[in-house]
Amino acid sequence: MDLVALVILLAILEYIVLVGLVGYARGKYGIRAPATTGHEAFERTFRVQQNTLEGLVVFLPGLWLFGQYLNPTWAAWLGIVGIVARAIYAVGYMKAADKRGFGAGILGIVNITLVVGALVGVIKSLV
Repeated sequence: MDLVALVILLAILEYIVLVGLVGYARGKYGIRAPATTGHEAFERTFRVQQNTLEGLVVFLPGLWLFGQYLNPTWAAWLGIVGIVARAIYAVGYMKAADKRGFGAGILGIVNITLVVGALVGVIKSLV
């Protein structure tokens, strides 16, 4: 589970970087808080950060539970794929909204795999 913990921390660090990019974009495009609209490039950066925050609600518990109840090594690898997919998603979305699909698709597969795997592991543990 140590490797799973490391991957969880890397996912949180990735989110912190995205928060920093929103702050940078605020300054670059002159978007004063609490505004969340203005320049299209800022809005895409902000949406990446918000979508990441929303995604962590599924990703982090799924990763931890998959590792705890099914297989920590596979959980860690799936987590790494999820982190890379989130980066691909972020880079694509920040360029243009229609370039986020590939990363989003991989993230969807990873999240479904983590949650279904965790569910299987918990059910096995109960019976």
